[in-house]
Amino acid sequence: MTHYVAFIEDAGPDFAVGVWFPDLPGCFSAGDTLDEAMSNASEAVALWFEDIESDGRAVPRARTPSELKTDPEVAAEMAKYAIALIPAPDVAFQPAAE
Repeated sequence: MTHYVAFIEDAGPDFAVGVWFPDLPGCFSAGDTLDEAMSNASEAVALWFEDIESDGRAVPRARTPSELKTDPEVAAEMAKYAIALIPAPDVAFQPAAE
């Protein structure tokens, strides 16, 4: 099963916990608690994949945390936030080639 790296930003008790995905442009979610944010993140990924499938676009390849650390644009974010691995939904099409 494929998993996508999610960045988790917990800005404190007066703010929602935000979640976004460096390999899934425009895919983000939030929740009032970490548990809610993680549950919402799984739903956000599923909805994002539905949009990709309906548009006929290719799914981006999921990079590993090690690969993301070598991307200068992503490495700075990885140093600031916690990460989680969120499973991708099963789809009937193949990921985009590199």
